[in-house]
Amino acid sequence: MSYLMQSLTKKEEVDELIRNTIDKVLVLRIGRASDPVCMQLDEILAKSVRDVSKFASIGLVDVDAAEIQVYVGYFDITLIPATIFFFNAHHMKMDSGTPDHTKWIGAFHSKQDFIDVVEVVYRGAMKGKMIVTCPLPPERIPKFQLLYKDI
Repeated sequence: MSYLMQSLTKKEEVDELIRNTIDKVLVLRIGRASDPVCMQLDEILAKSVRDVSKFASIGLVDVDAAEIQVYVGYFDITLIPATIFFFNAHHMKMDSGTPDHTKWIGAFHSKQDFIDVVEVVYRGAMKGKMIVTCPLPPERIPKFQLLYKDI
């Protein structure tokens, strides 16, 4: 299903997509196509492509690609899939009640949840906001606790 969305493995491809996506939300899914949660998210993204096409573009970024590591480090991608939003080359943040406002961790529960989030990011960006409030109820926002072993 991901054939509907652009797959990115090079830094230049990501840079170009960020720079050239104008007046639309750019949704970057960072993960690996073989990961079960990524597969679930990719299915939701693929089903949503047509519905969000007027106000959003979607790119799939391979977390294991050597040239992508600069983004993996910059956005502190430790859990996948991670979804990052941009608007006119500006990183959009979202307060979803989690400690990290820079990215969405995990899959969305449904196609409609994803569409609702992208719509809120788009509307906020059009008003000049750099951070928006997540429209989803807390029970539909993935919660992750980082577990540290041997410390």
